[in-house]
Amino acid sequence: MSNDPRFFAFLKERIGLDVASVGEAIIERAVRQRSQAVAAQTADEYWHHLQRSHDEQQALIEAVIVPETWFFRYPESFATLARLAKARLAEINQLRALRILSLPCSTGEEPYSIAMALLDAGLAPHQFKVQGVDVSPLSVARAQRGVYGRNSFRGGDLEFRDRHFTEQADGYRLEDRVREQVRLNVGNLLDPGLLANEPSYDFVFCRNLLIYFDQPTQKQVFEVLKKLTHVDGVLFIGPAEGSLLGGQGMRSIGVPQSFAFSRHTEPVKPEPVFMPIPAPPPRRNVLPTAPKPRPFSTPSPQVLPVKAPPSDAGDLLSQIATLANEGKSAEARAACERYLSQHPPAAQVFYWLGLLSDVAGSALEAQGFYRKALYLEPQHPQALMQLAALLEAQGDIAGARRLQARAARSERADSEQKR
Repeated sequence: MSNDPRFFAFLKERIGLDVASVGEAIIERAVRQRSQAVAAQTADEYWHHLQRSHDEQQALIEAVIVPETWFFRYPESFATLARLAKARLAEINQLRALRILSLPCSTGEEPYSIAMALLDAGLAPHQFKVQGVDVSPLSVARAQRGVYGRNSFRGGDLEFRDRHFTEQADGYRLEDRVREQVRLNVGNLLDPGLLANEPSYDFVFCRNLLIYFDQPTQKQVFEVLKKLTHVDGVLFIGPAEGSLLGGQGMRSIGVPQSFAFSRHTEPVKPEPVFMPIPAPPPRRNVLPTAPKPRPFSTPSPQVLPVKAPPSDAGDLLSQIATLANEGKSAEARAACERYLSQHPPAAQVFYWLGLLSDVAGSALEAQGFYRKALYLEPQHPQALMQLAALLEAQGDIAGARRLQARAARSERADSEQKR
């Protein structure tokens, strides 16, 4: 039942989800869970129930979507937004309020972080409004409630929590003055009528969404984002998505770690994105001892099993690394799928899937897995370098150098911490 392609096609049509971006195991697990929930005995029985029930369609989507977000994720993005917002208000002579969009807004951490960042920067409530949109009614409902557990607060700087939240028995309640700055709605980015009657936005946050789509859907979504973003506006994206915009008339504003892009005023030569490269001759080993380096890449030593706490998950990660290093590609891939079916998504597992696909010659699939690894762990050094090498081999020199620079900064930061 779980690997029935009808369910993959359904999710692709409804929310644009490319099965290669998350792996079949995650979707298969969601289908099994929903089948059990409605007591369906066969694939056909659950499929027919799915077709008849709008509620079940949404339930399956909810089962696949696993929100992974927290307040002030990618802090430099919010610091950059505060500086740009002040400049933008001056440009328009403060004749209107700034319009900011967070899409997808998930459970509200991002749009509320936007509001807190601007209030802390000195903007008055009447000077900006934030719109949050997400395909998940459950996520929007949680965002509207405005109560968050400890998992939504990560990192060392949590002073904002003391300023904007009140601790109570079931978590931390966001202050009304922040909540009042944000309007939340359910909406689908693939809906042609989404926000059709709304004026364009000065700033748009659409982070870690493009990596879940195939190339045609990415282009479709990008056209929607362009329409939503003011011609002088700024689009904030995820750390793994910068290379996707290079050939779409967008350029980085030049602030490291902000992942912010504006429109390019000059014609931009389309850059090849997600173009498969010819598969190499069959190899016996997944990780040859002396691979031929791509241009702009550095030879990488054999990757050793990662350290993990003694648990089933840790043991399985070590097993994946061992199988891959021994050249047992099929077994390593099966172990990765088994991990994803039994545990929450992990960056290292998607990195291994990317490496296995890369060496097998499936560049398109490899890029999807590397980007998924970087979504979960933006500074994953090996995924950064492998994806950079792929992009450089396809001619995307600018994208490759951006990723290489990120990897270098990550390495320097790790070195400083170890001193």
